[in-house]
Amino acid sequence: MTGGRAGYLSGVRTIDERKTSDDDVRDETEAERLDRNYGELLQELRVTQTGVQILFAFLLTLAFTQRFEQITSFQRATYVVTLLFAVGAAALFIAPVALHRVVFRQNLKDRLVFTTNRMALAGLVFLLVALVGALLLILDVTLGRTPALWFSALAAAWFLLLWLVVPLASRARD
Repeated sequence: MTGGRAGYLSGVRTIDERKTSDDDVRDETEAERLDRNYGELLQELRVTQTGVQILFAFLLTLAFTQRFEQITSFQRATYVVTLLFAVGAAALFIAPVALHRVVFRQNLKDRLVFTTNRMALAGLVFLLVALVGALLLILDVTLGRTPALWFSALAAAWFLLLWLVVPLASRARD
């Protein structure tokens, strides 16, 4: 240990001491930064795509079960909206691949990163609605309407806390 304080490493800055963004402290060119940012976005999209694919597969199988014919009009509407938002999320998470193919070697990496980021953010909104919709549908069938609405609202609040409030609070502290 150096620096005079136990547990404090010389040269290591705390979050409070950091005055510049992560991009500012790296020794990289603009092209390297764009490549790194795009690579990070693609890794995040891989994670979300898997979740959307599993949700979409689950939703597709529901329509072919015997019990599906017995669901209420509310449950059917919830199912359709949820399915459409799952498809929308999949489209938004896959769209950067098509975008990359179209702008490949066009010297538009900055636009590619910017647009892919926007698509990822929109995809997360669609995924949130699809996940909450799936929860609402399942809980409405198993517990009834009132508990389903309450638990779904709590789930939506939980997602918003983790996916929006915490990141914005972290960003505001920097």
